[in-house]
Amino acid sequence: MLLELNIRNFAVIKEVSISFGRGLTILTGETGAGKSILIDAISMLLGGRGSSEYVRYGCKKAEIEGLFEFEADAPVLGMLKEMGIDVEDNTLIIRRELASTGKTVCRVNGRLVTLSMLREVAPWLINIHGQHEHQSLMQGERHIDWLDAFGDERIVPAFREFSKLYAQYQQLRSELDYISTNEREMVQRMDMLRFQLQEIVSANLKPGEDEELMKEKKKLSGGEKLVYSLEDAYRSLIGEQRGIDWVGNAVSHLETILEYDEELRETHQMLESAFYQIEEAARLIRAYRDTIEFDPERLTQIESRLDEINRLKRKYGLSVDEILEYGASIEDELDSMENRETRIEELQKKLKEVALDLAVEAQELSQIRKQIAEKLAVAIEQELKDLHMSRAQFKIAVRQQEDERGLDVNGNRFRVTSKGIDTVEFLIAPNPGEPLRPVSKIASGGELSRIMLAMKTILADAESTDTMIFDEVDTGVSGRAAQAIAEKLMRVSRKRQVLSITHLPQVASMADTHLRIEKHMNEKETETKVNPLSYEERVVELARMLGGAQVTETTKDNAREMLAQAEEVKQELEG
Repeated sequence: MLLELNIRNFAVIKEVSISFGRGLTILTGETGAGKSILIDAISMLLGGRGSSEYVRYGCKKAEIEGLFEFEADAPVLGMLKEMGIDVEDNTLIIRRELASTGKTVCRVNGRLVTLSMLREVAPWLINIHGQHEHQSLMQGERHIDWLDAFGDERIVPAFREFSKLYAQYQQLRSELDYISTNEREMVQRMDMLRFQLQEIVSANLKPGEDEELMKEKKKLSGGEKLVYSLEDAYRSLIGEQRGIDWVGNAVSHLETILEYDEELRETHQMLESAFYQIEEAARLIRAYRDTIEFDPERLTQIESRLDEINRLKRKYGLSVDEILEYGASIEDELDSMENRETRIEELQKKLKEVALDLAVEAQELSQIRKQIAEKLAVAIEQELKDLHMSRAQFKIAVRQQEDERGLDVNGNRFRVTSKGIDTVEFLIAPNPGEPLRPVSKIASGGELSRIMLAMKTILADAESTDTMIFDEVDTGVSGRAAQAIAEKLMRVSRKRQVLSITHLPQVASMADTHLRIEKHMNEKETETKVNPLSYEERVVELARMLGGAQVTETTKDNAREMLAQAEEVKQELEG
């Protein structure tokens, strides 16, 4: 159950804090006041699609926080435990922030969670009936989804087993069709694959070879640079025009001078020392050079090999290992293609086996659906009686569509899809004497709203959802039908919490809690506020809904009478 909702900087809502109770909470207000924005906020809190457009103009982020309470044995507890979320006092605090940049942050009881995790939890907490959701009844392809949603514990394992076999069936059919009908393309592909395989095989690649070669190249490239530098240094000292000879000549000339004058004795000694140091340095350089391994021919071989490998990488993979994996895969594909006839026979045999199993599962799924359809139709008829459609007939047709290339089920070939061999259609005869016809073709807007309310009520019982939210479920109804919807919402709210947006005074009169949504505007900003109404404020609000802009004593008296009648209905139900 939703206990509290806090919204800040969301669309036209600046800051709103709402406390909810059990029973029926009704939200009313002028058109455009922001009633549906409140539903949008709850939807986004529970993992709905977020958009930066929801962030109030001029603000950095929107914030939504909800406090939920549930029973100690609620199914959602197991899911929360699997997610690693601690729960105390059977309460849950969900918080979502949406930045103006579009970034979103979600927390459950303070723990960061992903949107997908939030969406897993949501259905156990709240079921939201959108403003135009009843129109999905006009889409015949959706009927099978509604039926399956009502299904008992048998439908899930049956559908899971069918889906597994259907995936195998489709894969085998696709491969068989490809081999059988694309022979020309296959020949061209085989030529291409043979060329690619030959190119890879002739390269004689070894796993990890590129990495080893790069390491060796780096080592050899460094050795080459060192050798050339050392050779240059050695030749500068010992080679032609060598430095040591020039120093030796200078020493000899100074020795001649010293025979006549001792003044340059110290200079002579300096040069003589330099001569021997240069000679020793040259020896050391040569010795170090001899310790370095450098094989120019090997370096050339490595570079050539790496060029070849890089050429293959551009075609077949980012590494030698990936190239080899690709080579193995195309070799397998070639084997498969070259053994085409054998492969076709294998596929046909396997497809026949899978098709037999699939037919069994499809038939089982279909039988379960037919049984569920009978139960759901009876349940909907019963609900429609409470919604001023007491003499309506409602049936659910579960049929199969013949298809020459379809699945063989006991000698008949039926069209098969990812949902089975069934097509499901809701049929209704709103009035006695009328034939059953598709809901999508004859139901009025008001009838669609009531059928959807009936289905939502039934599905909520099946799913054990604590809170139901209806956004204008009463669209297209008035008079006695409106009163019937009002009483139905009130009855549903005795089993679970119900929040409903409405424009109908009959529905609003049934509220246990009545909230009015108002839009306030000034020159600087627009702001939506939510206010709980007292009895007298409810009288005024219902009078407005009854009489439009003019609230008179007459409309107030009518409103009081409507509230009194609503109390009588509640007491009858609870008595």
